Amino acid sequence: MTKNQKLATAVREHVVIALGLLLYALAWNFFLFPHQVAGGGATGIAALVMYATQGLLPEGLQEFFNSLGMASVGGGIPVSVTFFIMNGALLLLSIKELGLSFSLRSIYGVFSLTAWLWIPYRDLYEKFAGHPFPEFDPFMSSILAGLIAGFGLALTFVNNGSSGGTDIIAKVINKYRTISLGRALLLCDVVIIVSTGFLPDASIKNIVYGLIVMVVMTTTIDMYINGVRQSVQFFIFSKKYAEIADAITYQARRGVTVMDGQGWYSKEPVKVITVMARRNESTQIFKLIKDIDPDAFISQSAAIGVYGRGFDPIGQK
Repeated sequence: MTKNQKLATAVREHVVIALGLLLYALAWNFFLFPHQVAGGGATGIAALVMYATQGLLPEGLQEFFNSLGMASVGGGIPVSVTFFIMNGALLLLSIKELGLSFSLRSIYGVFSLTAWLWIPYRDLYEKFAGHPFPEFDPFMSSILAGLIAGFGLALTFVNNGSSGGTDIIAKVINKYRTISLGRALLLCDVVIIVSTGFLPDASIKNIVYGLIVMVVMTTTIDMYINGVRQSVQFFIFSKKYAEIADAITYQARRGVTVMDGQGWYSKEPVKVITVMARRNESTQIFKLIKDIDPDAFISQSAAIGVYGRGFDPIGQK
């Protein structure tokens, strides 16, 4: 990969990370904050702080937050403030355990999400649309928030990013244990969600809605990431093996191994091409083979995991 290609890839990844975190912030602002639901993560802790401090801030401090245009519900400490402060210690953990490269993306993610959480989306929507954002019941809001936030975090993770907070803890757990990112996040967040029950005027419903958000969100994360990373294995039998191997190597840009085999019935020697590829690359590979040898014999099977160069880092789940 050339220097320009690496730069273009890095820019694309950072743009997608920012987009994913924007979706995450929108899910919280539009669907969770109005119902005082804490979905988990550092954002969930920050939301708990906001709910717990509603109406308790000194007038001068409240006016200061308002003058900065920070999103807040009921006059509590804005989520963006608590979120940003909490991530200081977690970023130190990230640098130590995950390395500077990942931590730089975590820092980028923390600043991006802090900015997205700062914006009062509901007020802006009412200003430009001329009417308040439609209200959904808590159950429907929890489902929608889980889907949107999960998709946003999945985009972030797939592009090697992080929103900070418990995402960092989940990455550390994932590094040392064979636990998927989605499940690691769920384990980290259950305690945060249960803590919602200690808020004034809270009920068991708030905890249930928070758990619904987390189940939907982690399921969405796992489904998206596993779908993107799913790999397939090809065994290709053809007399035009050299042409097919060259086409897959230089056009599909996937590694090819050619093995010697023997047809047991004919006793004739054959060449067998084996290829590992992403599932979404299958269509291109089939097309290349068909264009060269429509009579080729092909076996395709799903691979549970493929690790190493061009695929996932060894040990990553």
